[in-house]
Amino acid sequence: MRHGTLGTGIGWRPEIADTVERLDGVDWVEVVAENVCPGHLPASLERLRARGVTVVPHGVSLGLGGADRPSEQKLADLAERAEFLGSPLVTEHIAFVRAGGALTASPQLEAGHLLPVPRTRDALAVLCENVRIAQDGLPVPLALENIAALISWPGEEMTEGQFLAELVERTGVRLLIDVANLHTNFVNRGEDPAKALDELPVEAIAYVHVAGGVERDGVWHDTHAHPVSEPVLDVLRELTSRISPPGVLLERDDDFPPEAELVAELESVRTVLRSAPPAGRATGAPAPRPPAVAPAPADARERLGIAQAALLSALVAGTPAPEEFDQRRLRVQSRALAAKRAQVVARIAPQLPEILGRDYRSMFLAYARGRPMHAGYRRDAMAFAEHLLAAGRPADERVRRQLTHWWQERAGLRPRRRSARIVRAARAALVRR
Repeated sequence: MRHGTLGTGIGWRPEIADTVERLDGVDWVEVVAENVCPGHLPASLERLRARGVTVVPHGVSLGLGGADRPSEQKLADLAERAEFLGSPLVTEHIAFVRAGGALTASPQLEAGHLLPVPRTRDALAVLCENVRIAQDGLPVPLALENIAALISWPGEEMTEGQFLAELVERTGVRLLIDVANLHTNFVNRGEDPAKALDELPVEAIAYVHVAGGVERDGVWHDTHAHPVSEPVLDVLRELTSRISPPGVLLERDDDFPPEAELVAELESVRTVLRSAPPAGRATGAPAPRPPAVAPAPADARERLGIAQAALLSALVAGTPAPEEFDQRRLRVQSRALAAKRAQVVARIAPQLPEILGRDYRSMFLAYARGRPMHAGYRRDAMAFAEHLLAAGRPADERVRRQLTHWWQERAGLRPRRRSARIVRAARAALVRR
């Protein structure tokens, strides 16, 4: 690792683990925090650590932009990973990922995705308190990432740059600036990346993300499954004209290309960094600890919770959409959430698409319509299989038997009482063998 900086890195994923080990000039890697288990690291990560490659855990489930205070268990898990990996910092997102629950006296819903926080005084007060709770529970500095968004909240009171600047001023938190997300918000919400960079405190930047996406029907989808585009590199150029980022990381989460293409993408990032003019400001130093953040007013949490629950329910449960939102964009976001849900379930339970074949996607999307996720993707996979078996599906008896075996192996010998119908269907399928 370069002295005082992270350098150039890449997101470590199991699918490209061997490739990452072979890449020249990779100073550090980032791992999805929820996908690693202290004491049981993949051998590839162990070898990288033995070579002195820095590993940074990147969380996706804290939901610091949500109305609830962060989960003590999730914070403890993130802290454990940071200590085990010897990481210099941990990162998360300025987003909400769940809504509802006790605060709103409604069922808690999971988005399975990072959703934007309204840039309002209420939301900022809640976010700042949540950030300070997280900072107090972590052994290393925290950096927060700006997210990509398909939708805008009505009645916002600040630009993205102003919102980030106030967040840093109040909490001293560092920033993980994703230039691909700045480009996404330019296409989808008309927000000028240069203006955002002018307004945010670039000296608080801990590192930078670069990733690919694709534009469809005037909407930019931050897929992390496409090559980095020239407009995204242009935003990186804008950033490097202002500061020298201490680290830049290439993200790729799906549709992994051949090794030569990853090498070329890393080189395109390095070319931008090499061609940048000498920057007047260096980044990466922790900001001085600001005064204690006042607790967010209880009514601010309640107002935010109600608004986020109404939006998420419209997106994943089919309830009426809140007024003043762009209805077309809400439909695009809803379809994107369902598609991602099907994709992630297929990734964590690959036997399901193997068993169901080409019908998997249509069957899952039909199941997901009006059935929001409540307890994460693994439980979602089980609930999908339970739904099919309770309905006597698939129609092909051989396929249904395979699905029955898959479900029984994971449900255990004493399934929950509410699964009685599925148990009966499973037993009936096995009797017919």
